Amino acid sequence: MVPRILIVDDEHDFIELVQYRLAGLGYEFIVASDGVQALSQARLCKPDLILLDILLPDLDGLSVCEILRRQPSTKKIPIIFMSALSSEVTRRSAAMQADDFFTKPLDLPRFAQRINELLHPEPAVK
Repeated sequence: MVPRILIVDDEHDFIELVQYRLAGLGYEFIVASDGVQALSQARLCKPDLILLDILLPDLDGLSVCEILRRQPSTKKIPIIFMSALSSEVTRRSAAMQADDFFTKPLDLPRFAQRINELLHPEPAVK
């Protein structure tokens, strides 16, 4: 089964860049351009991972993440925040809710590695 990634960002060019850079890794992409669409797509499509911007129209990414974490059907989906906001307060708040945080512009090799780690975790050593 091909892993599905929901990319949530209001900048279409950024979404295209992420899709282009991750295209060779064998993922299927779903996109949303605001917080309300993100919630709808997460519930409907059940992605394997969500890449979530913080600054979004309608509903910000922190609120989207909080809502997803409260719902049984979406609470275990790994979430990576991507944001131009890089203040320590923002990073801490995001880190409390999500699995990781990347500042834009993205370090794409490290970003792709982290996505792979979340989608294909190493089995626990016994």
